[in-house]
Amino acid sequence: MQEYVIIVAGGNGSRMKSDIPKQFLPVNGLPVLMHTIRAFAGYSESLHIIVVLPSEQFDFWEELCQKHDFKIAHQLVAGGATRFHSVKNGLNSITCIKECLIAVHDGVRPVISREIIADSFEKAALHGAAVVSVPLKDSIRIVGQNEGNKAMDRTLFRLIQTPQTFRSTWMRAAFTADYHESFTDCASVLEAWGYNIRLIDGAYENIKITTPEDLRWAEIYLKATS
Repeated sequence: MQEYVIIVAGGNGSRMKSDIPKQFLPVNGLPVLMHTIRAFAGYSESLHIIVVLPSEQFDFWEELCQKHDFKIAHQLVAGGATRFHSVKNGLNSITCIKECLIAVHDGVRPVISREIIADSFEKAALHGAAVVSVPLKDSIRIVGQNEGNKAMDRTLFRLIQTPQTFRSTWMRAAFTADYHESFTDCASVLEAWGYNIRLIDGAYENIKITTPEDLRWAEIYLKATS
C-alpha cells in the first residue's frame, strides 16, 4: 500500500520563550522541522510527505529551505484552527483512490527512528491502527477535589507519542465527525468513531520539543547519532 505522512507543525514559541515558532528553532544548524522531515525521508524514498503549517508561515519556511538548501520533496498544506482541523486539511490533500496508510507525526518530534516508523506502518497495515506509546517511569497519583489525591497503578497507563498510523478508510470516516474538545490526537478521533486503537512500542528519546531543556537534549542526541 502507498504510504503517506502528515507532519503537523502549527506550534508557537510561547513555552520556549522565543518569538520564533518552535518548529523553526535551530538544532545543530537546521530547523527542528527539517530534522523531522529528514527522518521520514530516510525511512523510504517512496513515502509522500505532507507538511501542515499555518499559511502565514509558508513564506518563512520557503526562505529557510532556500537558506539551508533543503531539497527533500514535501507538500505544503495550510493548517486549521485546531490540530484536528490541521490533520483534516492534510488528509483532504491525499488523493489515493485505493486503500493507503497514513501516519500523523508531530513536527517537533525530530528524534524518531526508522525502526519505529517502519513498525508503525507495518502494524497499521495489519490491524488498521498503530499508535506509538511508552510505559510510565514514575509513580502517578490522580488528583481530586479539595486537594485529595490517590495513588494509581502506573502499569495501566501509557504515554502517547507519534507517529499515529491508520488505514486511510478509517481516517476518512472518523474525520467526518464534528470537532470535539476531547480530540487531543488522531487516536482519540478514531476511537470516538468506534475503531480499536492498537498501541505499539515507542522510545523515550522520541520527545516532543516543548521547552528549552527539550531543545538542548535533542541537540545532544542528534549530534551523537548523526
